[in-house]
Amino acid sequence: MNNPRAIEDMIGDPPINEALLNDSPAEPKVNASDCLKKAAGHLSDRASTYDSLNGERSMARTISTFYALTDVFVTEEQGWMFMALLKMVRSQQGDFKLDNYEDGAAYFALAAEAASEERC
Repeated sequence: MNNPRAIEDMIGDPPINEALLNDSPAEPKVNASDCLKKAAGHLSDRASTYDSLNGERSMARTISTFYALTDVFVTEEQGWMFMALLKMVRSQQGDFKLDNYEDGAAYFALAAEAASEERC
């Protein structure tokens, strides 16, 4: 019969150690303008997948549903800022994942768009 072992004791074991590692491929060095181009591409991709020809437009429905559930009102800008913050937090956890930065840039751009519509 096997004796139970703590996860800390098993980390050095090759099969378990590999299973605990982030399985995403190593990211190449990042160029800021390439990151922004990819963020813009994600906006276009998500527009065709989830929303409309006008691009990512899910926040209005998200915040109205959130309001119905919680009675807490947030603006579209605040909703996108929340999502950008989520990506900031995720970027600091675990291994480097470029996706967090690309999505964060896209969410911040969407926040700017919403702010211009709400406050200008």
